[in-house]
Amino acid sequence: MANLRREQDERFMRRALKLAARGAGRTWPNPAVGAVLVRKGEVVGEGWHRAAGLPHAEAVALARAGRRARGATLYVTLEPCAHDGRTPPCTRAVISAGVRRCVVGVRDPHAIVDGRGIAELRSAGVRVDVGICAVAAREVLGGYWQRHALGRPRVTWKIAATLDGRIADARGHARWITGPAARQRVHELRATSQAVVIGARTARRDDPRLTARGVDARRQPLRVVCDTRLRLPLTLRLFSPGLARGTVVACGAAAPVARERALLARGIEVWRLPAGPHGIRPAALARRLAQRDCHEVLLEGGSALGTTWVRAGVVDRLMLFAAPRLLGRGGLDWCGPLGAPRLETARSGRIESCESVGTDALIVMRLD
Repeated sequence: MANLRREQDERFMRRALKLAARGAGRTWPNPAVGAVLVRKGEVVGEGWHRAAGLPHAEAVALARAGRRARGATLYVTLEPCAHDGRTPPCTRAVISAGVRRCVVGVRDPHAIVDGRGIAELRSAGVRVDVGICAVAAREVLGGYWQRHALGRPRVTWKIAATLDGRIADARGHARWITGPAARQRVHELRATSQAVVIGARTARRDDPRLTARGVDARRQPLRVVCDTRLRLPLTLRLFSPGLARGTVVACGAAAPVARERALLARGIEVWRLPAGPHGIRPAALARRLAQRDCHEVLLEGGSALGTTWVRAGVVDRLMLFAAPRLLGRGGLDWCGPLGAPRLETARSGRIESCESVGTDALIVMRLD
């Protein structure tokens, strides 16, 4: 009987997770959540959170179920909230609807929730079970869970390389290694990230805009350039009137004050952060981004920046777009030295997905 209930719980929670995924990248600063109401083995209502300010997943599912919610089991990917915000507390709605049992994927690590929703439901007589498909639930939450549980955003390093691992030819030319479909996917990644980070070398060489273009972007990501000594020219597009506001330059304590003032005069933010021999310390910048409520951060820098962040243990995922080209020796490698000269000490992880994107391949790797 217990095994049968477990199988049923996992089946309906998987459905709730699929619903939650529909809101992924669209609900910031709220989490992506899905909910399914089940009565006598039949789904009577379901929903997902679509955007901040709109009804939460539980409220949508309860509204669709109506009176059939009484005595039902609610499957929800994240602990229901118990506080008043832009929408009323979900716990109040669950209790008022007469839900008998609530199955929660994962406890909400946000300080304003953090077990309060579960406690309120239990005190009202609702049976609450927590931890069904917890790993998958945390994955759907992505950077939200990491920001509130670990105090830093989820960091993804995006790489575009030839099949033999080169990000540019010997002259430093990289446009375009990958095809239009891969580049469009990058714009989608920017649209679902709260910040895009590059280094000074990439800013100088490519003069990028770092905006999400040609996609349904609800907001543009924060554009962050690591320039330890503030040596970048003010002629860069990121420093132009159209892009200056929304751009941040991270520098070290010893950067010239006059250069900082010139940037500030254009509306650019300047963050003075701890720096080391390889530039701005990744952990310090990651913490500062978390303070800005960034959940998802996309690294688009070159080999030096990405390698430094990997060595610091701040990169969570690699997204490698591999083009069907070969440059051979002389091209620029996408990764620098990691201090792991032997196979048994190499950085490891797991492959999350492999897919074709136009003429290129996309490999997503989760780092341990």
